Amino acid sequence: MQNNPNSPYDDVFNNLAKIVEDIVKNMPDSHNARIIGYTIITRNPSNGEPGIFRPGEPGDDGEIPYEVVESDDLIYITVTMPIDSKNAPVVDIQEERVRVEVDNRNISIMLDHKVDKIHSYYRIHRGMMDITLKKIINSHQFP
Repeated sequence: MQNNPNSPYDDVFNNLAKIVEDIVKNMPDSHNARIIGYTIITRNPSNGEPGIFRPGEPGDDGEIPYEVVESDDLIYITVTMPIDSKNAPVVDIQEERVRVEVDNRNISIMLDHKVDKIHSYYRIHRGMMDITLKKIINSHQFP
């Protein structure tokens, strides 16, 4: 799509890009910052290696697209909600998987680490679902 030279929105989007750039530059650990969906993640694992990023591609079967990023103690899943959904999504967080269902579409994401269901949560904002899962680091935790 060609830009309209008289469009008043061009300046707005350029200014917005500059604002986001300044916000990211002024965050702690900004040299490790990435923007995933609508989520800015600045924390890098203590060993200096980049986190795990696994994109989920939408399939022909109506699967919902998602992205997974991990840190030392958390797993972040960003899910793009279908724009034509008629019902609220159902999220089922289990120790070894997360299942998201919207209308007749669903995804089941197998996790590489067990998670604490009680301290994991999700939120939906402007068509994006952010799921934050707390990893179980020590298997000898109190019940």
